[in-house]
Amino acid sequence: MSAKVADTVAFCGTLVLFAGLALQFFKFECAPYVYLLGAVLFAYVQVVVSGYSGTNVMIKRLRRQQILGAMLLILTGVVMLLWHRNEWIVCLAVSAVLELYTAFRIPQEEAKEKKNSR
Repeated sequence: MSAKVADTVAFCGTLVLFAGLALQFFKFECAPYVYLLGAVLFAYVQVVVSGYSGTNVMIKRLRRQQILGAMLLILTGVVMLLWHRNEWIVCLAVSAVLELYTAFRIPQEEAKEKKNSR
């Protein structure tokens, strides 16, 4: 899968994920399914398509955290389906923190690695 297609799939997954969250706040019955579809699309791109084949230990650790965040996004959708209260918010918050942290740190570490390899 090319980088442009992967970015498009991740973006669409994110839009569907947020639409599912908005529907969940208004208590629509289809909300967990919509959210779960978006989470699976987003996680697919992060886990399967995006990868790191280098030797930098820091980037490998950050990638594991990113994958954990993606899996927690999917777990959030499962919790929405199984429990009909607001426990899913805790799982979503943890995954959001992991995803946000790795979204900033991975490019920084890749830039350091590229700079040091010159």
